[in-house]
Amino acid sequence: MQNAVKVLLWGLGAMGSGMASMLLDKKDVEIVAALARTPSKAGKDLGDIIGKGTTGVKVTTDPDEAFKSKPDIVLINTASFVKEVFPEIKTALEHDADVITIAEEMSFPWAASKELSDEIDRIAKERGKTVLGTGINPGFVLDTLVIALTGICRDVKHIHAKRVNNLAPFGPTVMRTQGVGTTPEEFKKGLNTGEIVGHVGFQQSARLIGRAVGWEIDEVVEEREPIITRVERKTKYAHVMPGDVAGCRHTARAYSGGREVIFLEHPQQICPEAEGIETGDYITIDGDPPVNLSIKPEIPGGIGTIAIAVNMIPLVLVAPPGLLTMADLPVPRAILGSFASGLFTRK
Repeated sequence: MQNAVKVLLWGLGAMGSGMASMLLDKKDVEIVAALARTPSKAGKDLGDIIGKGTTGVKVTTDPDEAFKSKPDIVLINTASFVKEVFPEIKTALEHDADVITIAEEMSFPWAASKELSDEIDRIAKERGKTVLGTGINPGFVLDTLVIALTGICRDVKHIHAKRVNNLAPFGPTVMRTQGVGTTPEEFKKGLNTGEIVGHVGFQQSARLIGRAVGWEIDEVVEEREPIITRVERKTKYAHVMPGDVAGCRHTARAYSGGREVIFLEHPQQICPEAEGIETGDYITIDGDPPVNLSIKPEIPGGIGTIAIAVNMIPLVLVAPPGLLTMADLPVPRAILGSFASGLFTRK
């Protein structure tokens, strides 16, 4: 595999494991190392963890050991926030590897930390490497897809995008951050303490759209309110009775020149079908011409995040150095052929 793209996976939870499985089914790409945070995974074959049989890749918890493999690119799947993934990104860049991370704030990291973002950009350019944050949302549905749809407009006055999804497949951590199973009073308390956060990424999506179309975003105002169920709802990890919280309706309004230009909605709840609610992704552009896009049911978040991170690898490998966003790169696409084909000439 002389021309194979060498990948290091950092984080082997549901997303990292899914990326590993997808990569193993691709041509001309090789997983050369796998870094886990869980000590119990150390020393095991990657295939044993993801259910793919023997791969020959031994999982480690030691970054120094992992980077001996000299990867071309690192996929970081460990956390949501810029400050948490910054040390990992810095380590990867210092080992001369490009980086793709699914940390939500990294989709437009300047919104969360300009100082750390500028430092990442500086190191990346100094090393001649590229860093990209992506995912299903933020990273695609409520930003990149929106931006692409504005490409057929002569003028855009307002954008309204909404993602209605089902939290039922997710585990205890997501249930806690969305307030599932709490009383309305407990939900309000959780917002105040920061235990309930709703969606991570509205600041990033709104500002990414604004920068792409030329709106100077003055502020992004977010609101979170509980979704109170009228019926009993039950999943593997949550059991909610009538009158309690089934999820969080999170919204964001972005303003430019004192005028609302973007309205984003993301109501997340378990078993929305229990009250006749269909999942879906919806984008409405008040423009010339107007655009109305409806995708039903919702694009599966887990699969979508795994796929877009893997599919962006060839585009990142040939991208200009620095900290980039999805709006800075070519249109994302499924890589069905060779990762090392002549279409993607490396930096």
